[in-house]
Amino acid sequence: MDLLPSAGKRHRVPYFALVPAIVVAVLVLGGIALRTTLQIEKARQQTVFDATLTLADERVDRLDKLIIAQDNVVAAHVDVANLSVIARRWLPTAARETPTVRAILVLDMDNEAHDVLAFASRGASGREDDAFRKLLLARLLPQMNFTGDTTELRHLHHVIDQQSLLVSYWQREHMGRKCLIIAWHEVPRLVHEVMPRLFRDLDREKSRMNVIDEEGRIVFGPPIIGGEFTVGRPFPTTLYNWRLQMALTTAEELGEKVERQRLIEILMVGFSALVALAGLAIVVLASVNERRLAALKSDFVANVSHELKTPLSLVRMFGELLLGGRVPNDEKRRQYLQIIVSESERLTALIENVLDFARVERGKAAYEFARGSVAEVATRAVDMYRYRAEREEMTVELTIAEGLPEALIDARALELALVNLLDNALKYAKDGGRVAVAVEAEGGGGGRLAALTRQARQVTIRVSDRGPGIDPDEQKHIFERFARGRRASERQVRGSGIGLALVKHIAESHGGAVRVESPLTDDGRGSAFVVSLPALEHDGEAQERAANAEPVVADPAPDAGSP
Repeated sequence: MDLLPSAGKRHRVPYFALVPAIVVAVLVLGGIALRTTLQIEKARQQTVFDATLTLADERVDRLDKLIIAQDNVVAAHVDVANLSVIARRWLPTAARETPTVRAILVLDMDNEAHDVLAFASRGASGREDDAFRKLLLARLLPQMNFTGDTTELRHLHHVIDQQSLLVSYWQREHMGRKCLIIAWHEVPRLVHEVMPRLFRDLDREKSRMNVIDEEGRIVFGPPIIGGEFTVGRPFPTTLYNWRLQMALTTAEELGEKVERQRLIEILMVGFSALVALAGLAIVVLASVNERRLAALKSDFVANVSHELKTPLSLVRMFGELLLGGRVPNDEKRRQYLQIIVSESERLTALIENVLDFARVERGKAAYEFARGSVAEVATRAVDMYRYRAEREEMTVELTIAEGLPEALIDARALELALVNLLDNALKYAKDGGRVAVAVEAEGGGGGRLAALTRQARQVTIRVSDRGPGIDPDEQKHIFERFARGRRASERQVRGSGIGLALVKHIAESHGGAVRVESPLTDDGRGSAFVVSLPALEHDGEAQERAANAEPVVADPAPDAGSP
């Protein structure tokens, strides 16, 4: 007997092992996607930083190369073997070839006084040239670096009395005499003429930059809002005390875009995880519901089999008694025949239940509606169950109100719905001893005003019992297919679980509804099932309504001259 439960458990083990595996897989994929998103974000930031740094290096290098190129021009014009021709060779092309060089000096490095051997200047003021020569000998020369190979081009960038000075220098030797060649670059000319030309929108206005001095003061360019993508690069060989700062003009936008993109990707990862988890939950719920439905269907087959077996057994038993001639008198024979007929009708009703439910499930249920009397249908259904009620020592009372309107009904389907309600009442409310069936009209009223304003009336069929009642939490589920109440299981009452579902479908197909009322007494006992159907008007009632309706007359339009 334990083989089937064990097989079911073995069948469920892979399923319940697969569900955590799917959850873990979703979490792992979400974590990998999130990590990849963060890595992509860092890569984007690094790309922006590298692009900005490359552009800054390019601009710094351009200025350094420009100054060194001018120094090379100076070196080409200075011949230490013939110092007297420096000015004649350099000055004619100085403005074009060396625009930032103000003066060229040649100093004698063999004596301590460092005499000026040659001097050529583009300046108009001799006083400024004299001041520079004195400043050079007194303060700049001691700052120069003469270690190593002194013939190499070197630069001195120094601030004296808040004045930025830049000189290029290198040594040459002639006939045993060492000479120091110095090119004096005008820093203001570099700032105001060279830099604007050299740093003009090379990147199509996609960046902004400036140059700051050693104290952080802006020398050239607009202020830059410091940000994540702003870089600073010093001039490596010439203006080495200054720094070029650069930030992409779209740095903030790029940062915001990266942040938005990261947020979107994180949300997408989270959404994907939620969708996956929701899908998993739906699959689990669907599987659980499917298993529950399968169990309910299995119970349904077992219950229907039992329901079919009981009347068949009675029919067979009494048929065998009649066939064997073991009936003492005609009254007993008539009673046995009545039992056979009654149980056959019960068996037919049960088969009709199953067939109708199958048609409803397939969506092929069809009803033949016609104008008819609900009271007559109720009477036939009650008469069908009177013998069973007497046999089970119960009474079925039928009350029909007077003057009931007719309704548009399928008599066979409506009778099947009432048979189901009576069958439930006799099965679940045996201890109550009585089942009451009442057919009456609801809604409407009397008088002319009621005839004009009332809505269509309803015909209701109320099947009530004095049984144990239905729990409130079960009342909203009892009309679902295969659903059975807790007390049915406790009392081991057989049933198919489709009767009330079929009653609901029949009532709604007639344009009506079914509801349950429970309990009916203060001690929590009693249940009543109420089927409401739309009523049809009597022919006389319709004529009376039309005759009593007053015509509506519109007010005449006022005269043009009236106020």
